[in-house]
Amino acid sequence: MLALNPTPMLENVMRFTSVAIAAALTLVTVSTALHGQKRDDQIDARSTALLTEGEAAAKAGDLDSAADTLETALAVDPRNRAAFVALGDVTHKRGMPGKAIRLYREALNLDPNDIAALRGEGEALVARGAVEQAKADLAKIRRLCANACPEASALTAAIAKGPPATALASKTENEAHAATSAE
Repeated sequence: MLALNPTPMLENVMRFTSVAIAAALTLVTVSTALHGQKRDDQIDARSTALLTEGEAAAKAGDLDSAADTLETALAVDPRNRAAFVALGDVTHKRGMPGKAIRLYREALNLDPNDIAALRGEGEALVARGAVEQAKADLAKIRRLCANACPEASALTAAIAKGPPATALASKTENEAHAATSAE
């Protein structure tokens, strides 16, 4: 009986083939993404050594050398989350909070629960005048820390201090410009 009318069988094959292909592509994508992530103990040793060297330069106050060394650490192993955080800290100290936010977000893409990256991003957001977003980072840090942690204290202090006057002035100018443009 099945051999008499092949049309329904062909229709079923056509219906389920696209679904099967989509499911297979999803499986391949997810497995590739999971396989591509390295644990912290699998980071290239040269990158870890460069991270240590860059952190030492930053502590010594040589921010330009620290930035160069940390960028090299990331070139050696772009999965080095700690290097993204350290470079974000250096970039923020150099007065570039917008670029620092991007670097912290790269670290958060590797591990969304990185408390140091959340702290750094929150501080940089405060420097840009985005206090509400910084408060969201603080709330996440508090959820992740079982007890009081220094990152939460540092971000709480930055939020309490508030954004610098330049960030508030530029934010007010942007809001005024938007209001006059809307009229």
